[in-house]
Amino acid sequence: MLSTKPFNISKTLVMEAFKNVKANAGSAGVDKVSIEMYEKNLKDNLYKLWNRMSSGSYFPPPVMGLAIPKKSGGERLLGIPTVADRVAQTAVKMVLEPQLEAVFLPDSYGYRPGKSAHDAIGITRERCWRYEWLVEFDIKGLFDNIPWDLLMKAVKRHTDCQWILLYIERWLKAPMRTEDGKEINRTKGTPQGGVVSPVLSNLFLHYCFDKWISIKHPSVPWCRYADDGLFHCQSHEQARAILDDTMKRFKDCGLDLHPEKTKIVYCKSSKNKIDYPIQSFDFLGYTFQNRRAKNSNTGEIFTTFTPAISKKSLKNIKHRIKHGWRVKNMLQCHLQDIAKMVNPIIRGWVQYYGKYNKSKLAIIYRYINMILKKWGQRKYKKLRESQARARKWLKNVYEANPKLFYHWNEMAVY
Repeated sequence: MLSTKPFNISKTLVMEAFKNVKANAGSAGVDKVSIEMYEKNLKDNLYKLWNRMSSGSYFPPPVMGLAIPKKSGGERLLGIPTVADRVAQTAVKMVLEPQLEAVFLPDSYGYRPGKSAHDAIGITRERCWRYEWLVEFDIKGLFDNIPWDLLMKAVKRHTDCQWILLYIERWLKAPMRTEDGKEINRTKGTPQGGVVSPVLSNLFLHYCFDKWISIKHPSVPWCRYADDGLFHCQSHEQARAILDDTMKRFKDCGLDLHPEKTKIVYCKSSKNKIDYPIQSFDFLGYTFQNRRAKNSNTGEIFTTFTPAISKKSLKNIKHRIKHGWRVKNMLQCHLQDIAKMVNPIIRGWVQYYGKYNKSKLAIIYRYINMILKKWGQRKYKKLRESQARARKWLKNVYEANPKLFYHWNEMAVY
């Protein structure tokens, strides 16, 4: 029997989309329906969603506005879709993303399968050794400011699938509901927090920057991770000229570069380098700058331009340890309970920030040990009056179980 639905959407696609949403977890949207609640009546819920999407009668509800603090200060407003809407967006992403991956360029790294921040950091490290000058840029409010007309023009260039086009337009126009119940209608941008938004933003920037600079300045190596980007130049004059050209290009595409986060950097590490005021930059949580290094074969000490965890990242980690873990209040717990809670977090930090210059993480290891020592002093009366006794207690714990905390594998307790 032929389907009378205007759109031919597979039920299997919708089911696979739900599995992806469940695997990625996430909170409830404006309807306050969690993934667990949605799953209790999964068959009916997915059928209703499929039926509405196939008939063209699916209209996404408002996204829930959630203010989160930005690392640079201030707040960023995320738009959290409902679970059902995340399933619908994931279905579109599963169809559209492979088509776009075929045209995206290799030096775009953010939000892409098979690519990582480490890849972007690694290629940037290598290029800093070959090029003396670098331009770092940050797009101001990318997700909030993408012009709809230019975005839809790009989408239509790569798909003529009517249901994909229909629902992308509806998602773009869906209002945002703030925590106090106020609805905000939008005229541009794609909500940060939506499943399909990263794919759409990458598509927009593919034409706004990636392809443009590859054609306009083919000899200039570049790298972009979402709204953070950079390119390498042979001279300050070339860097200034291309930066001016880039700023105009973004302006023509409806976007601005952040004035404080966009700068020209001098990267040379040899003895004959010039005196330039900016000789370091931050990228994806790492600071790139000249550092002393040792040749493992000859023992020779030399200077090289290389990344290590940034001061800002160290500060953010310390803040999370102090205010997020709240170890000092866990006096009813055993040390093993604390280790079970924090080890996955520490492991993530070590795996990400320890990729380059891992020794710089020693500051974090010592800070965690200090927190553990203070926990011991609060829990055990005999340790309260003596710092030396508390240090000895923690050292004894380490010697008895040196693998209890993940960072103890990296640095012993002294």
